[in-house]
Amino acid sequence: MNAVELLTVIHTAISLVGIASGLVVARWMLQGRDEPRWTALFLGTTVLTSASGFLFPFHRLLPSHVVGIVSLLVLAVVLWARYAAALQGRWARVFVIGSLLALWLNVFVLVAQLFAKVPALHALAPTQSEPPFGVVQLIVLAAFVWLTVQAARQPLPSTASGAAPRG
Repeated sequence: MNAVELLTVIHTAISLVGIASGLVVARWMLQGRDEPRWTALFLGTTVLTSASGFLFPFHRLLPSHVVGIVSLLVLAVVLWARYAAALQGRWARVFVIGSLLALWLNVFVLVAQLFAKVPALHALAPTQSEPPFGVVQLIVLAAFVWLTVQAARQPLPSTASGAAPRG
């Protein structure tokens, strides 16, 4: 296995852990619960996913790089909301919306990779400009919009000192 193949395996594994843990965190957000360890796992692996994408060799800026840059910018705000602002006031809603945006970006890339790498899906949308790809991405986007609206309506406990987070 060469270095790029190894990086691909590691990057993919980190991405999948980020997506799985993000879905767990999203479920708890819908309940207004705070789960610090799962949240840290989600945020850490999501940052690593976005950052490690820049380790692959490239000669020009690609759409995947733009997604990675946007994700890292969103995650910077999310990390501030979570750890510096301690989910106080509007920062709780910023944290929820930003976290779910970062998760959606990873799922968006996952869907694109599935259509690129899984032969049956690739046959349906070889250039990813065909209707099946667009329909799947639209369904994923709609699900995340619904999830984000619902989760943003739930209060999250502050993590400021003296306020004990639930979970």
